[in-house]
Amino acid sequence: MSLRTVFIAALAALALPAHAAMIGGNPGPQHNYVCPNADDKGPLDCYFDAVAHLYTMCRHVKSIEIIEFGYEKSEEGVNGAKSEYCLDKQKLNITRPYQAALREASISKQAVEGLQSLQEFWLVSLSKLKWTPGESDGDYKARVAKPYEEFRERIDGIKKIVAIVKENTTPAPKASARDKKKR
Repeated sequence: MSLRTVFIAALAALALPAHAAMIGGNPGPQHNYVCPNADDKGPLDCYFDAVAHLYTMCRHVKSIEIIEFGYEKSEEGVNGAKSEYCLDKQKLNITRPYQAALREASISKQAVEGLQSLQEFWLVSLSKLKWTPGESDGDYKARVAKPYEEFRERIDGIKKIVAIVKENTTPAPKASARDKKKR
């Protein structure tokens, strides 16, 4: 191996981070496409950010299709393929943050149920991004903007539940080595 090769390899090793930070189960912050506003935050915050962010991504894709083909033709043939792909992609992208959020919320049955309800609402909202025949431009834009308010309300409720449980409970003591041997 030449001195030049060793030097280049050493420079490359210095340029790479020692480890990638994880945000809600996603590498970040430089690679944080799923929850870009949750740097240095936990899984719940990542998931909450992802709900609105990934919905917005598909909403923008659908808007581009509508601009490109018009409302009436935005679903004809392959014209809706981009938004269908976006829906599939974002459903996959949210999986890890959702699972991590469920683990963090497992301290409360109500928080877990709230997360499950939010996830179901998010999926329904994504499926309703399509234009409805006869719907005016203003009605369509108002309808697809409305889920953000519901997202915020549900997220605020889940945050309150988790905060109350954390405030009013103490973690279970860690088992000592002697207790582990008894099992």
